[in-house]
Amino acid sequence: MKIAVLGTGTVGVAIATKLVSLGHQVMMGSRTGRNDKAAGWAATTGNGASSGTFGEAIRFGELIFNAVLGEVAIEVLGSAGTEALEGKIIVDISNPLDFSKGMPPSNFVGNTDSLGEMIQRTFPNTKVVKSLNTVAAPVMVNPSLISGDHDIFVCGNDSAAKVEVTRILTDWFGWKSVVDLGDVTASRVTEAWVLFWVRIMMITGSPMHNLKIVR
Repeated sequence: MKIAVLGTGTVGVAIATKLVSLGHQVMMGSRTGRNDKAAGWAATTGNGASSGTFGEAIRFGELIFNAVLGEVAIEVLGSAGTEALEGKIIVDISNPLDFSKGMPPSNFVGNTDSLGEMIQRTFPNTKVVKSLNTVAAPVMVNPSLISGDHDIFVCGNDSAAKVEVTRILTDWFGWKSVVDLGDVTASRVTEAWVLFWVRIMMITGSPMHNLKIVR
């Protein structure tokens, strides 16, 4: 499958590397076509890995993973034009974190709106599925790094898209428990949880933790 991964940070590299290891063709998108991190990743990852601008990656991908900073997510996704996004699933991993006052961060949107909703409103002909934004990058693609049972979440307006992303999470990334929280407005709660996740990380000194819903 041809997949676009937008972003050259820890999350983008973790997702893109895992996807290449599974045999997919992956283009890592960045602001410029000569981004050293993206080009270096492609050169060292080997067969199936390539790099390009955000627009080139979006046009290349049948499926898109959005792993850029929340503050630039809408700008980045729009860089190829709305037609390039039409009908595609966007797995939105970004969070609306605001570090302008240092740590811990706040969210620049929340309570009555979310970044996931903003992306879906801006690109109404896409299928936004919010997921993976509640755990550390290594755990996204290898949940066994945290012992015991724990959950990952999906939400979005398109039921078929959520089914497909759930399949990706289980079959490709190894998640055993995927909880569907409903429509894209549930992004408000998963994005809000990240503030708690950061606080736990600050206290424990480790990002390797997650939630388990106990019934």
